[in-house]
Amino acid sequence: MERVGLIQMTSGPVVSDNLANIAIQVEALAQAGAKLIVTPENCVVFGNRADYHNNAEALGDGIAQRHFSHLAQQFNVWLVVGSMPIRRDQNVSTTTLVFTPDGTLAAHYDKLHMFDVDVADGHSRYRESETFTPGSQIVSLATPMAHLGLTICYDVRFPQLYGELAQRGADVILVPAAFTAVTGEAHWEALLRARAIESQSWILAVNQCGIHPCGRETWGHSMVISPWGEVIAGLTNQPQNLVVDIDLNQVQELRAAMPVLEHTRFHNQLKI
Repeated sequence: MERVGLIQMTSGPVVSDNLANIAIQVEALAQAGAKLIVTPENCVVFGNRADYHNNAEALGDGIAQRHFSHLAQQFNVWLVVGSMPIRRDQNVSTTTLVFTPDGTLAAHYDKLHMFDVDVADGHSRYRESETFTPGSQIVSLATPMAHLGLTICYDVRFPQLYGELAQRGADVILVPAAFTAVTGEAHWEALLRARAIESQSWILAVNQCGIHPCGRETWGHSMVISPWGEVIAGLTNQPQNLVVDIDLNQVQELRAAMPVLEHTRFHNQLKI
């Protein structure tokens, strides 16, 4: 068994407030025995385009990244920053960062799919590509506890990505998110369970929740799903943390009994 921790938040535009909250939650989860801790998308800053661009950091440097490096080292955990704004030449990406227990930045993933949609809520129009530039690489990372597949939020609607991560060896796929309340109520659990079943992987889905200072409303309901598609544990729509034990042997046993990855006839279809 491996113990993991999820931090469900209602992040806002003030970076120092968000970082302070994350520090409290990391300490609590580490004391509860979690060895891998994951935060949601936009955990460092949640606001408008100016908020993201004004608080973007160069990869590997900056106040927020030093803070996360210190937390990982202090509490001897693998710490996954669901996403934060990273400066890319003249643009900004929304990027997952993975820190090792010694504080090293081991991997990063720039969100591939931009949430450019219209939703029947108070915000109405979402055009993520007007704020962020999309990534160009699929990223997974072998760690001593699990092989992590990295995705962010809207990526969950693209099953090809999850299949490719499984083909590369991922047995735990992370889904930090800021899923809207409207789309979350309709699709969040259904999509996550489908991705777990298809990839035969553990899914750790960590969402933002509640009403944010910018007026956006996110769905919460962070959850852990087994490779069989069962929701093992979950939260409601309040800021909380969650500690769950996952059995990685289930992945190998299921993939051996039902070798879907070997049966697929669509190898090498992904262009990235």
